[in-house]
Amino acid sequence: MGVDMSNPSSRTKDFFASPALSLTLAGVFRGAATPAASVEVEQGDEESGGGGREDAVEISSENTGPGRSDEDGYAEGDEEDDGEEGKNKKKKRKKYHRHTAEQIREMEALFKESPHPDEKQRQQLSKQLGLAPRQVKFWFQNRRTQIKAIQERHENALLKSEIEKLREENRTMRETIKKACCPNCGFATSSKDVTTEEQQLRIENAKLKAELEKLRATIAKYPPGTASPSSSCSAGNDQENRSSLDYYTGIFGLEKSRILEIVYQALEEVNKMATAGEPLWVRSVETGREILNYDEYVRQFSVENSSNGRIKRSIEASRESGVVFVDLSRLVQAFMDVNQWKEMFPCMISKAATVDVICDGEGVNRNGAVQLMFAELQMLTPMVPTREVYFIRYCKQLSPERWAIVDVSIDKVEDNIDASLVKCRKRPSGCIVEDKSNGHCKVTWVEHLECQKSTVHTMFRSIVNSGTAFGARHWMATLQLQCERIVFFMATNVPTKDSTGVATLAGRKSILKLAQRMTWSFCRAVGASSFHTWTKISTKGGEDIRVASRKNLNDPAEPLGVILCAVSSVCLPVSPHILFDFLRDDSRRHEWDIMLTGGPVQSIANLAKGQDRGNAVTIQAMKSKESSVWILQDSCTNAYESMVVYAPVDITGTQSVITGCDSSNVAILPSGFSILPDGLETRPLVLTSRPEEKTTEGGSLLTIAFQILANTSPTAKLTMESVETVNNFISCTLQNIKTNLQCEDA
Repeated sequence: MGVDMSNPSSRTKDFFASPALSLTLAGVFRGAATPAASVEVEQGDEESGGGGREDAVEISSENTGPGRSDEDGYAEGDEEDDGEEGKNKKKKRKKYHRHTAEQIREMEALFKESPHPDEKQRQQLSKQLGLAPRQVKFWFQNRRTQIKAIQERHENALLKSEIEKLREENRTMRETIKKACCPNCGFATSSKDVTTEEQQLRIENAKLKAELEKLRATIAKYPPGTASPSSSCSAGNDQENRSSLDYYTGIFGLEKSRILEIVYQALEEVNKMATAGEPLWVRSVETGREILNYDEYVRQFSVENSSNGRIKRSIEASRESGVVFVDLSRLVQAFMDVNQWKEMFPCMISKAATVDVICDGEGVNRNGAVQLMFAELQMLTPMVPTREVYFIRYCKQLSPERWAIVDVSIDKVEDNIDASLVKCRKRPSGCIVEDKSNGHCKVTWVEHLECQKSTVHTMFRSIVNSGTAFGARHWMATLQLQCERIVFFMATNVPTKDSTGVATLAGRKSILKLAQRMTWSFCRAVGASSFHTWTKISTKGGEDIRVASRKNLNDPAEPLGVILCAVSSVCLPVSPHILFDFLRDDSRRHEWDIMLTGGPVQSIANLAKGQDRGNAVTIQAMKSKESSVWILQDSCTNAYESMVVYAPVDITGTQSVITGCDSSNVAILPSGFSILPDGLETRPLVLTSRPEEKTTEGGSLLTIAFQILANTSPTAKLTMESVETVNNFISCTLQNIKTNLQCEDA
């Protein structure tokens, strides 16, 4: 990602204020800070209508808000009284009892904890509220019926959208077949040749347009008729202090005042979406997810369809809250610095740039800053296309302890910059950050996207179309993991058991820096970014393997020469947790690693970099005496995604790094695994209240990537022998994994 690792400590130290760090670390290692933080989050979520589990909704008239029900009232006299007295009562008009606001609030609180209270709970609640047990019973019945009706409408809307996507995919395939015919003779041409040529043209087109945009941004900084910086230093300095968007009218058709008006409205919308409960956000009783009630959203915010019917788009909306180990000021600065922001989310952002600064903002945290940004979002697989998005980022202090980071796309920008790529627009999205003192922050993340529909591989269709792949939960989990990694990197009081095999603090930091660089390199290598040109190759085992090559001319962080990367993704009927524990376990490495011939490896060092035991850096030695390399492994896991990244490293060089020497010049070529949930458990097959059916985990989406040095000469050409070698690596490794996890028939 172009990360400068020459002095990583200069970046990581900026994230934490010294007085709060020791207190934070003390809480981390004693286990005292986390429980308090989690309780704090839960209380905040209850007040604001839930912490925000993500979900995606299509624009649909069927995805309506809660209908009117009898939850506020109870009809008496329906099922009682026989005889004359009962007949007389039936002739009378039914009598309704309206519940008070306090009674409804108490029942809502119990409903969130237990939608199906038992007899004892109902009796206790009825005595507490002064209601008859039957009143409480019927209120809960009405509430469950109401929520299930909403859920059913949502499920119907999702099924309709799936049908529409299949029709769209079928239409696209038909058009592709028609286009793959020779216009002269009418015979079909090679679809492989057409696809490869089209990819090359798209990549070249993107590069040329990126260069053109840089020139436009430079020219826009100087009004017509004024001197350039090379001809007049004083004039150039004056122009640099002015906003280039003052002159955007002639390029993008934008005015600075209009942009500021848009970001002010976006801030108000994000603030409301971060704090609102029902009816805007409805929590599913069956799945626990928060679902955006789109009809209510349109009503509250008076939204217009920005696509104007030209391109079919889908809506993805999600919300998530959590506590992160970072000082508020440092977190805000990281969001406004594009390099720090990209390094915070290496698995999600393949490219990012600040196109222009509209307002610089005030103070260190740049309060009031407005800037135009670009980001290319990815998944760790070449089978899912990237998403390119241009948006305005706005930083605003709401109170002494609350800040907002707001992102919103504006019309005309992306249409003028690059209309050839599949893009995504940000409806008002962002974070509300609250200072919780002692080096902690509570972050409420709202992600609201409007995406151009594209064909997604069937394996990843569920996780992408449900909105979880690029949703708030993924962003939030990654942020928490990265902040925790920095805390452990800065730590000076790490217990001995968490630094096995490394005697000094300097050595611990050097190993963690090397592992961090290895993981960043892995994330950059396996995505669908335009950095790479992926080619699909056929295999005997039927695996879908993509290969790409690149040349390293002078980067000391990787071996010099031609590097070949091969990636394959498969779906396995195994829990992500089980698969992650299997792949990271030192004692079971020989069960899948075809490079090991001497049985289990020996652990040389084990360094914790998070509270979860799965977040660790290990150094492993092969038992073969003639081996001249060790294995450096970095395992990462959070609430959404897991990774196991490893690379062979020279023993002599690694020993010097363990003693505290600089690791920036250690050449390393990582391979590894990315593990995601398959997304099928997010949509229940039936509506049920039985907990054993709710907690059933789905399968895993496993992406495996191998990188090898195909030739030590950067000018050499790629050979088929190298392709076959890496192809065999992937096929054999996948077969070993399936065999040892007993899922050969997957």
